[in-house]
Amino acid sequence: MFDFFRKYNKIVMIFLFLLIIPSFVLFGVERYQGSGRDEKVARIEGHDITKPEWDQQHRVETDRIRQQSPNVDPTLLDSDALRYATLERMVRDRVLAAAAAKANMTVSEDRLSRMFAQDTGLAAFRTPDGKFDRDAFQRVTGRTPEQYEASVRSDMATQQVLLGVSGTAFTPPALAATTINAFYDSREIQVARFSPESFASKVTVSDADIEAYYKDHTAQFQAPEQASIEYLVLDLEAAKKNVVVNEADLKTYYEQNASRFGTKEERRASHILITAPASMSAADREKAKAKAEQLLADVKKAPNTFADLARKNSQDDLTAKSGGQLDMGPKGSLIAKPLDDAVFTLKKGEIGNLVESEFGFHIVQLNEVKPAQVPPFEQVRATIENDMRSQQATQEFAKAAEAFTDAVYQSPESLKPAADKLKLTIKTADNVARLPAPGAAGPLASRNFLSALFAADSLDRKQNTEAIEVGPSQLASGRVTKYTPAHPVPLADVKDKIRAQLVTERAAVLAKTEGEAKLAAWTAKADGATFGAPVTVSRRDAQSQPLPVIDAALRADGSKLPAIVGVDLGAQGYSVVRVTKIVPRTPPPPELAKQEQAQVGQSVSAAEDAAYYNMLKDRFKAEILVPKPAETLPTAAGR
Repeated sequence: MFDFFRKYNKIVMIFLFLLIIPSFVLFGVERYQGSGRDEKVARIEGHDITKPEWDQQHRVETDRIRQQSPNVDPTLLDSDALRYATLERMVRDRVLAAAAAKANMTVSEDRLSRMFAQDTGLAAFRTPDGKFDRDAFQRVTGRTPEQYEASVRSDMATQQVLLGVSGTAFTPPALAATTINAFYDSREIQVARFSPESFASKVTVSDADIEAYYKDHTAQFQAPEQASIEYLVLDLEAAKKNVVVNEADLKTYYEQNASRFGTKEERRASHILITAPASMSAADREKAKAKAEQLLADVKKAPNTFADLARKNSQDDLTAKSGGQLDMGPKGSLIAKPLDDAVFTLKKGEIGNLVESEFGFHIVQLNEVKPAQVPPFEQVRATIENDMRSQQATQEFAKAAEAFTDAVYQSPESLKPAADKLKLTIKTADNVARLPAPGAAGPLASRNFLSALFAADSLDRKQNTEAIEVGPSQLASGRVTKYTPAHPVPLADVKDKIRAQLVTERAAVLAKTEGEAKLAAWTAKADGATFGAPVTVSRRDAQSQPLPVIDAALRADGSKLPAIVGVDLGAQGYSVVRVTKIVPRTPPPPELAKQEQAQVGQSVSAAEDAAYYNMLKDRFKAEILVPKPAETLPTAAGR
C-alpha cells in the first residue's frame, strides 16, 4: 500500500487538494479555528466585544500588574473575579467613548501639546538636541507615538464626559455634618445577651433527626471531585541547568569583569580650598588664585604643616577643622571631578599642583592608598558560572519551551520522555481540585492549568495536557493518574457534625424565644430587668458588640429614653438592648471639619458619577453577556 502512495504521490496530492480546498471555500477557515473566535462577551450600542479581545486586554493588564508587583499572588491574577473586572472596565471605557463621540467632545491641539510638555514620562525619549526618539518610544511602550496620541485624546475626551457631572457636585455643610455625625455619634447602652451556649443543655437531638437532616441537605454533604496528578514544570531555573558553560569562557569572563568580584582601589586625601565661585568677579578670582598659589608654595616647603595650614586657611567648612581631610573612597566619589582626578594621579604623601574646580582652587595632598583587591578565579568561579548561565537561560528557555511543547504532545501517555529529554523532575500532587487551593503555588495556583487537567478529554484518556503558561517564563504540563468524582459523604462520617449543627440551631431558637419574652416583660415593666454594665458605643468603636446591636442602638428613638429594643443575632442568639443616653460628638476643629466636608463631597461626587454612568449604560444599551462570577474581588485589587 505504501508503494502505491510513493508511486502515485502526485495524483494523491491533487486528489486531496480537490477534496480539502472546497471545504474551506464553503465553510470558511473560522470553522477550523474553534468557536471561541467569535464568541461575544459584551455589547455596546450594537458593537460587540469578543472573547479574544477580552483575553488580550486581560493579558495586558495582568502583565502590567506583574511588572509593578512581581510578588503578586498569581491566583488572584488568574481569578474569574479579576477577569470580569477587566471586562467591566472595557465596557465602561467604550460607553464613555460613545458618549464623548455623541457629544462631539474633542481635545484641542494646544491642550494636547501642553499636556505632552508637562508629561515627565516622555522626557526620557527626547534626545540631547530636543528631538523625540520614535524608535526608543516604540521599543519601550510597544506603541507608536501616533497610537499613544490617539489613546491620550480618547482618555481626555472621556474624562470630559464625567467631569460635567463630578465637577458640579455640591455638598452643603448641613449634609456633610449629618453624614459625618452618623458615623461619630455615640450611644450609652446596656445589653442583656441570650447566647445559644446557655441553652445547649436543654436541646435533645435524636438519630432520626440527624438522618432526616442528612436526607434534606444532601448537597451540603458532598465530597468534591479530586484528582491525583503528575506534572512537569519548565522555567528559567530548569533552562539554566541545560546551559553548557565552557571553562575558557569562564576565565575570559573573569578577566573582563575582575573588578566586579573584588574591591576597587580607594584613596584618602586632604585639601585646602580657597573659594572662587563662577559669580566672583575676575579681579577677585585672581586674588583668590594668588592666595592659593602662595599657600601651595608654603606647604610644599613644609609638607608637615599641611593640616595646620588647612585649619587656618581652608574655606571648606566641612573639612577645615579636621585639617582638610577627605573621606576614603574610590575614584569618582568626590563631588568635584578635577579634584577627584588629581587625587588619583598622586603618589602617597605627594602634594600636587593647584587644582581648579567650580568651587575654587584646591591644594591637594594624598595621605593613604588602599589597593584594589580581586579574589582568585577559583573563589568566584561558581558565581561566574551562575551569572553566565543566567545570561544564556532566556535563549535556552525559548529553545527548551519548543522542545517541551513537542515532547508532551508526541508522547501523550507519559511525561517521562519530556522529563528525560529536558532533565526535568516529574512532580506529583494528590487531592487536586478544579479551583486553586488557598496558599497554592506554581502550576497548582493556575486556573488555566487546572482547567486543562479537569477537561473531559484529559479525565477520560489520562493524557498529558498541552504546555500551558502558568507564569512569566514558566510552562507546565500534567496528567491525571487517578480521578475521584464528587460523591456523597457517608452519614457516619458527618453524624457528629450534624448533631452539633442541630444543637446550635435549636439552642439559638430557644435563646431567641427567651430574649423576646424578656423584651416584652421589660418593656411592660422595667423593674427587675437585668442588664450588663453601661458602655458607650458608636460605629467607630463597637466595644466588642455585634454590628446589629450597634445599628439597633443608633436607630432607637432618641426622643424617648431610655429605649429598649430587641436584636435577633441569628446563630449567635438574641440581645435586648437598653439605650440610656445619646452622646453627641465633640465639634471638631475648623480645619478638620473642612477636610471632612471635602471627603463627603468626594463620596457624593463618586455616587453621582456612578449614577450618571449607569444612565449612559442604559442609553447606549450596554450589556455584559457572560455571567458574573460568584467569587468576590479582594479590595486590595480594586480600582
